[in-house]
Amino acid sequence: MTVTIQEVGTGPGGVPVRAYTLGGQEGIRFTVLSYGATLTSLQAPDRGGRRAEVTLGFDDPAGYYGVHPYFGSTVGRFANRIAGGRFTLDGRAYTLAQNNGVNSLHGGLQGFDKRHWSAEAGAVHGADAVQFRYASADGEEGFPGNLNVTVAYILADAMTLQIEYAALADAPTPVNLTNHAYFNLAGGGRIDDHELRLHADAYLPVDARLIPTGERAPVEGTPFDFRTPRRIGDALTATHAQLTLANGGIDHAFVVNPGSARLAPVASVFEPGSGRTMTLAATQPAVQFYTGNFLDGTVIGHGGLGCARHSGFCLETEDFPDAPNQPGFPSSILRPGALYQHTAVFAFGVR
Repeated sequence: MTVTIQEVGTGPGGVPVRAYTLGGQEGIRFTVLSYGATLTSLQAPDRGGRRAEVTLGFDDPAGYYGVHPYFGSTVGRFANRIAGGRFTLDGRAYTLAQNNGVNSLHGGLQGFDKRHWSAEAGAVHGADAVQFRYASADGEEGFPGNLNVTVAYILADAMTLQIEYAALADAPTPVNLTNHAYFNLAGGGRIDDHELRLHADAYLPVDARLIPTGERAPVEGTPFDFRTPRRIGDALTATHAQLTLANGGIDHAFVVNPGSARLAPVASVFEPGSGRTMTLAATQPAVQFYTGNFLDGTVIGHGGLGCARHSGFCLETEDFPDAPNQPGFPSSILRPGALYQHTAVFAFGVR
């Protein structure tokens, strides 16, 4: 087994924090913290076989204990935004913690990214893995019901990270889990030259609060059209009202797997300078593509470098944002007796 476990200090509340590193001498290598079940590092080889860090994050685990842009975070109980920090379920109104203006974002003020998870290294599907578990109490951040969550980070093969999520609830509750890693396959600089393909014919336009309007708009003829590989920078320099709302970039959900819970292609990325590639497949109906529009260089990340605007991108596989308030969206409600399951597969390579 190629799982290395290291005590890395004491986190909030005086709880010990461990780092779990998976990977061998070749292929990818990644590290996950027990605090927040956070992906803190992922190194991948370039076309010359040289490994480099391809995510944004901190060298010091203590960086994750404070406020940060969800670098590598496991986010929940509900990833993305819930409008006004409130929703109605089965005739009862619920009020959530508001941490994005009036909205609830990524689970609230103390979401899953700010919790200590229990962890166990072992094998999943015959591959090296670490499984994290967290029990979210009824009423936590305003959400109803007790929720038991498991997240497994699996080294599916030498070049593939597979993340599997599962959850059980004892009362109806919204559940939407994802990972918020920021990628930069060049290992630094801006993401403009990355060539992205998204398997999406439609995206979800947003209002000024970045809440979906309820429309599923075709990507054709817009900067959101990545149906064929395209430089991310070409979209960032385009003129479009939706880009302006998202602070000069993309922070939108794309419809990638409608009406199916099967594993399906979501995206592929190529960085020409290094030759690195990444493909993503998942079971969820949407992916939030975010181009790091709100990064401003003030957060110091790996190698002591400031995390500048458009220095990383996120591909967050998830349910539709604000789904509890929008009956036209697929339901995100988990009911007792049902099992929430979500798989995302990040396969790296070179060309």
